[in-house]
Amino acid sequence: MKVGKEMLKGSTGVMVLTLLLDKPLYGYELIKELEQRSQGVFRLKEGTLYPILHAMESERWVEAYWMEVEGRKRKYYRILEEGKEKLKEKRAEWLLFKGAVDSVLGEGNA
Repeated sequence: MKVGKEMLKGSTGVMVLTLLLDKPLYGYELIKELEQRSQGVFRLKEGTLYPILHAMESERWVEAYWMEVEGRKRKYYRILEEGKEKLKEKRAEWLLFKGAVDSVLGEGNA
């Protein structure tokens, strides 16, 4: 089953920040890691990911930097302290939202 864009829109930023908590990643790595961790449910396109990363950069949630690895120069992204704080807020918001949706749908113990 495919997840609609409207459902993905509100949670993509939280997932990207969560992935960057582990280690800095470049764009394609972020896409692949998200796809793998979601067991193929979330398959972002570069045209979706990069505007999110650029918006996070302008908010100072993430920082981009260039690094050469095995002769290839890539733009990596790392989470900043402001991004970690924003992630805490967004996770709490997500748990509240998820609990409410689960209650409406009759799922879980909520």
